[in-house]
Amino acid sequence: MSRIYIRLNALAGPSPTRAPLLERMLARAEPIPAGADWRRQAFEQVATPSAEMPAIAAAALYGELGFIDGAAVFIASPVHCVAGMVSVRMSADGVILLDPSEASRLAQEFNRDFADGAQRLIVAPSGRLFVVLASALTASTHDPLAVRGRDIGTFLPEGADAPRLRRLTSEIEMWLFEHPVNRARIARGALPLTGLWLWGGGAPLASLPPLAGWTGGEDALFGAWPPCPSFPQLHQPGVIVLDAEPGSASWQGLQDTWLVPALAALRSGRIRRLELGIGAQSLALRAGWSLRFWRPHARPWWEYLQ
Repeated sequence: MSRIYIRLNALAGPSPTRAPLLERMLARAEPIPAGADWRRQAFEQVATPSAEMPAIAAAALYGELGFIDGAAVFIASPVHCVAGMVSVRMSADGVILLDPSEASRLAQEFNRDFADGAQRLIVAPSGRLFVVLASALTASTHDPLAVRGRDIGTFLPEGADAPRLRRLTSEIEMWLFEHPVNRARIARGALPLTGLWLWGGGAPLASLPPLAGWTGGEDALFGAWPPCPSFPQLHQPGVIVLDAEPGSASWQGLQDTWLVPALAALRSGRIRRLELGIGAQSLALRAGWSLRFWRPHARPWWEYLQ
């Protein structure tokens, strides 16, 4: 029997709302060891035995545009950071979703202003931005979703080529300062871009590794494979990534699409374990979870993020 992994990526907003079903699941789940990289932990559940997890940016780029010539590719996530007296912090809502016209203009003007051939900015159909480099660059980076609301100092690129990546990041920050896209965003009351967060890098792919399972929801890596629109009636492992804030207006639809049928599959024995990733924690539900009355009363879901 299979396992299902559900990743909850949302932060709690200023006035979070309770999510009773999710909180009941979290209260009655058992803590399990959490890997340092939740995507790798999830990929191992749905991949074929010999498959290597691809670089996140390489998989995301291939999933949207196929093979793109270059030596390295990084996702370029628009972000808003705030400088303090001694540190720089990414805003809690600092991972910015651009509209298509903004993304297209940034890519066009980046490729004009950074016209030395060393890098180019590509906008994908989803609006996601990628920096494609002409020479190989290896650096350890972090998903900006994990940096929201935190000091960015401990999340900067590391590794042999990190200085090159940091230098490019700084050049982009200066380029964005008072950029027309930012002036237009400020004029309509939207957060300006203070930078492009470069992450998930690797060499472009000629193909994606095959999966033994399925994926659903929204994610840069797992969205590279054709996602299931709803919970499948299959005895196969799966990964579901949910970005909506639990309890929000968009949460109920996701709960009905994914959580309710996942619990039904657990009760019926179609899956043997349901794993939940939230914040830095990993928890597991097994058959009979709803009968564990001795478990503590459900706490607000956002307390699991602390």
